[in-house]
Amino acid sequence: MKKVLVGLSGGVDSAVAAYLLIKQGYDVVGGFMRNWDSAVNNDILGNPTIQDDICPQEQDYLDAKKVSEKLNIELLRVDFVKEYWDDVFTNFISEHQKGRTPNPDILCNKYIKFDAFYQFAMKHGFDYVATGHYCKVVNTDGNYYLYKAFDSNKDQSYFLGQINRDVLKNTLFPLSDITKTEVRRIASELDLAVASKKDSTGICFIGERNFRQFLQNYLPAKEGNIVDISTKQVVGRHMGVLYYTIGQRKGLGIGGDHGRWFVVGKDVETNELYVTSQQDETWLYSDSCLISSINFLADVSLPKKCQCKFRYRQNDNPVIVDRYDENYLIVKYPQLVKSVTEGQQAVVYDDDGKVLLAGVIEKTFINGKWHKQMLFDRIHGE
Repeated sequence: MKKVLVGLSGGVDSAVAAYLLIKQGYDVVGGFMRNWDSAVNNDILGNPTIQDDICPQEQDYLDAKKVSEKLNIELLRVDFVKEYWDDVFTNFISEHQKGRTPNPDILCNKYIKFDAFYQFAMKHGFDYVATGHYCKVVNTDGNYYLYKAFDSNKDQSYFLGQINRDVLKNTLFPLSDITKTEVRRIASELDLAVASKKDSTGICFIGERNFRQFLQNYLPAKEGNIVDISTKQVVGRHMGVLYYTIGQRKGLGIGGDHGRWFVVGKDVETNELYVTSQQDETWLYSDSCLISSINFLADVSLPKKCQCKFRYRQNDNPVIVDRYDENYLIVKYPQLVKSVTEGQQAVVYDDDGKVLLAGVIEKTFINGKWHKQMLFDRIHGE
């Protein structure tokens, strides 16, 4: 009987994933990953007084324990606090300090769930690891590929774009072919304690708390001007440029007769936040971008016409991907795409839903001009 270590997060998806594996005849053990400890992390930072004890992981652990008891499986509690700090959180902070918008959930999958957790499983004699992600592994003639899930509304392949393709042969995604509605139904029929538990929408180590308040613990607030890129006029004050992301329209605190406002850029050095009104959204669009930290999940011949997501919950965008130099790929989308953001991930798919590659968005362009330089010239030019 094949032995599987399932990442039990305390949520309904991983709980049902574990049940389905048991039903399929696997020898299942649960593994709860402990990735965040405020006291330890704040001591590392040299500021033990930071009040950020906001992660509800203890409740998640108790929920995972209830699930394991209901399913009659062993539950291991595995500590990856140091690995999370070193490989995920420090990157998260340093990217924000540069004025970029990182995705820590992607790094968590890359370094924790499908590296540290995976290596733990292999070292302790498990044949597979499994999680409650909505995506699919397909074996084609001994080659293993990552695909989108059947439930397109819940597909999470975007978050797995940076994992090592070698782990796919020992990875199971039991929810690959069912819907979220079906998952809830199964959990209810089993009378699992997490059957009606709300889906987690917060960043993995923050939980559901206020994002800006959390960042203020590590990136102190520094007020500055909000500038209309079209008129160069100051239209408001921000709490700190590091807390905002491109395309953001909520929480700006700007009134007036212009309707909605959108963030189009920020200058970390001058501490200015640049916005545009909905009457002039052209500043939000780009037609190409450079991506780095390329991770290939399939063999790809370039240039290639394919599909791309520049953020989760975004429709696929037709693109052409080509080699720029030995470190970068260029992704072209002449039809224009809104709010492509530096620091986020571009995840590239074949037309059949196979994940081809992923990379970090380094620069965005419009008509051959670097978007950030255009903003600078607009504000500081004659």
